[in-house]
Amino acid sequence: MLPLLASTLSGCGGTASAGPVVLNWYNFPDDSGALQQAADTCSHSSGGSYTIRYNKLPRTADGQRQQLVRRQAAHDTGVDIMGLDVTWTPEFAEAGWIREWTGQLKEQASIDTLEAALKTATWKDKLYAVPYNSNTQLLWYRDDLVPNPPRTWAEMLAQADALAKAGKPHYIEIQGAQYEGLTVWFNTLVTSAGGSILTPDAMAPSLGPPAVVAAGIMRDVARSPAADPSLPNQMEDENRLAMESGTAAFEINYPFVYPSMKANQPELFKHFKWAAYPAVAPDHPATVTIGGIDLAVGSYSKHTELAQQATLCLRNRDNQRTNALKGGLPPTLRSLYKEAEFSQSYPFAAQILANLESASLRPQTPAYQNVSIAISHTLSPPASIKPESTIADLRGQIEDALGSKGLIP
Repeated sequence: MLPLLASTLSGCGGTASAGPVVLNWYNFPDDSGALQQAADTCSHSSGGSYTIRYNKLPRTADGQRQQLVRRQAAHDTGVDIMGLDVTWTPEFAEAGWIREWTGQLKEQASIDTLEAALKTATWKDKLYAVPYNSNTQLLWYRDDLVPNPPRTWAEMLAQADALAKAGKPHYIEIQGAQYEGLTVWFNTLVTSAGGSILTPDAMAPSLGPPAVVAAGIMRDVARSPAADPSLPNQMEDENRLAMESGTAAFEINYPFVYPSMKANQPELFKHFKWAAYPAVAPDHPATVTIGGIDLAVGSYSKHTELAQQATLCLRNRDNQRTNALKGGLPPTLRSLYKEAEFSQSYPFAAQILANLESASLRPQTPAYQNVSIAISHTLSPPASIKPESTIADLRGQIEDALGSKGLIP
């Protein structure tokens, strides 16, 4: 009986004899080691107050969301800190699954943080998460094939066509599969054309002429010689691998491709350059969709205050720097982009910052998952898009999605 009693007592978190409180942090799986390093560093610096256990979520965003939704719907007290995709804050906040940040803690979470990143963590003017890392896409290209990078989609298609006629690598690698990446592509094109997917109150579809322009560009890319034959099935990692294989001249992707190219293809890396995301029209810079992860504290956590302290540590300056240099993920702290040492190791920092300062957000609505499914299903495959009629159909699909009709959350 005594061993059982001792075992029971040793399992009670927070008692002096039990040692540091264990905080469970659920986040995307990281192969670079940066997240585990952050967890270890913060655990050590807590002075024995807590230990952060890094739990890896599934690799796909849908799988990550599904696991977190199930845990929170079950009032799981073992979820202390969650890494949320920047589109999930409204849904989780509206459901009461994440805690609001207020007072001094909110101030600490907001200091030096990029405005667009803070917007992704905000719902109904309240801060519900802390931006951990940001993300944005650049145009990556080979300067041995393209001495002067294109400024617009039309220029890029023309350059790709010329390379194809010359028998040279010419593909434009971009996310064309039926998933969130297709929604991101469409959102960037729509906002770059001066429009939006939803109305300002997020209660109805907006779309209009900018959406028709966006759909037309997607169709033109998919039907051009620049289209990789695998375009309808490609996601970010397939794009990366295709570029590294030497068959492409252009790639629209996130900064993680830079350290990967450096490690995997050092000869091609010598010619691997970056430029601003292509504009829809000359003299109108693209408004690139912001990505990234926000850290939220679970409403059912038994250690809310410690979890908030740990969250601020996980996203501090040193950990964000490591996350960027090891994993390629852009920081959310503006001042990091001004560090000379950081810029030397992260040479595209200025372009990343420019993107994030003018970034567009995906629709902020608790029904975002339904809206995104409607978009990616309606626009897939891109080669089958008929701009006018496809956008008309999409309008109806989004109206149903906002009403949660006919779609699985």
